[in-house]
Amino acid sequence: MFRRLLRTDDIEVAEQAYAVQYYETRTLRGLLRYSSELVIGPADRIILDDSSLNGLESKVARLAPATIYSRLLVARATTA
Repeated sequence: MFRRLLRTDDIEVAEQAYAVQYYETRTLRGLLRYSSELVIGPADRIILDDSSLNGLESKVARLAPATIYSRLLVARATTA
């Protein structure tokens, strides 16, 4: 099972741009699966997957900002 890079986009959250890469994978049964990797930091990534590219894009639009904001809140709470 090999991933094929479909495209790279940017998503802006809290006035900062994050790179999102979209991949396509063929399963052992021959079905297509789609995944995305959102790079937050050098060792910090959000990986999402779905059975359709449209569904995946919708997940990224909803879940990525919520995840990034929650991490920002935790960072503020630990430094305060």
